[in-house]
Amino acid sequence: MAREETRKPLLKMVHRSSDGKSTWDALYTKEQAEIVRHFHRSLPVYKPTPLVKLDHLAEKLGVAEICIKDESKRFGLNAFKGLGGSYCIARYVADLLGKDIKDLVYTDLQTPEVKEKLKDTVFVTATDGNHGRGIAWTASLLGVRAIVYMPKGSSEERLNNIRALGAEAEITSVNYDDTVRLAGETAEKLGGVLVQDTAWSGYETVPSWIMQGYMTMALEASEQMSQAPTHIFLQAGVGAMSGALSGFFSDCWKRNKPVITIVEPENADCIFRTAEADDDQLHNVTGDLKTIMAGLACGEPCTIGWDLIKAHADYFISAQDCCAADGMRILAAPLPGDESVVSGESGAATFGAVTEILRREELADIRRELGLNEKSRILCISTEGDTDQENYRRIVWDGAYSSL
Repeated sequence: MAREETRKPLLKMVHRSSDGKSTWDALYTKEQAEIVRHFHRSLPVYKPTPLVKLDHLAEKLGVAEICIKDESKRFGLNAFKGLGGSYCIARYVADLLGKDIKDLVYTDLQTPEVKEKLKDTVFVTATDGNHGRGIAWTASLLGVRAIVYMPKGSSEERLNNIRALGAEAEITSVNYDDTVRLAGETAEKLGGVLVQDTAWSGYETVPSWIMQGYMTMALEASEQMSQAPTHIFLQAGVGAMSGALSGFFSDCWKRNKPVITIVEPENADCIFRTAEADDDQLHNVTGDLKTIMAGLACGEPCTIGWDLIKAHADYFISAQDCCAADGMRILAAPLPGDESVVSGESGAATFGAVTEILRREELADIRRELGLNEKSRILCISTEGDTDQENYRRIVWDGAYSSL
């Protein structure tokens, strides 16, 4: 008799006892987030992005609340990454001028003095799309040169969005992590400034500023929620955003810290593998890192991000692409009375994992371990909208990557 084929699990989860303290904690507090938002508020295009409450879905799935922070509305860039790029460059300029970032606002960046000091500056970065678009946008505001590299397989639409902002951009023939190394080599050769949203030993100051920039959306969410969440799900590529927000939320709600769960694509789950090994080593994923979640297709953990994550996160999920795809479809076609959210592949990663856990009986053990029940208040961040519209329609309209 032929052996019955077993179905591959939609996701797998590990628990790692959080350390409770990171060497980087002082940079990722509510007080620091207020300083970051002070600068962002000075940008002419700033306004808080919406927090969408899916009350009817929460009732159907048996929890008290599901909230989605919709970052597709950020700065007209369709993603959250402009927060990090703009703040990090503001910090760079503040240092250049010998000013405290607390005293720097957008109009200071437009003065003749700053224009003169920056006229020969070149900002260089590697990106899957959203971070590079944020750097290109900020460079365009300052009238300076930006060079952006993208890994092989990147979307032409994302490439064109970056070029439309005046940056020099190209798709390389190597994966994300090797593209980061190429950006570093180019910055060194040109005497430029590497503005990378990942960190490694010897390169941590600029990434720490970028990560601080992400706290503005977390601070907004904390003020928009009527009650503190019991559960927060954060997606990870290198772990920069999830690390920064793990630190912030742990400080913001320190008296009753939410359960923090990190979600990654199974083919690029370097944070999951590092947590699973639990041996004080970073564990990389090599190769092509094939996943529809392009923004999370990273194989080498950010050192700062992991230090914060191991201190404050509780669970780690490695998920199939179909989880994100299902999340995109549910957000696009909500229950009557709930608001629709346009969420891209990386944006819907956490929400997709949450809905799978709540509605599938085969994931009941994970549901119980996480403590998800009728009292749970869940926060997810949709980090991007339809930044690759062709692929978005293929998934949402045509049903690509279905879990059925």
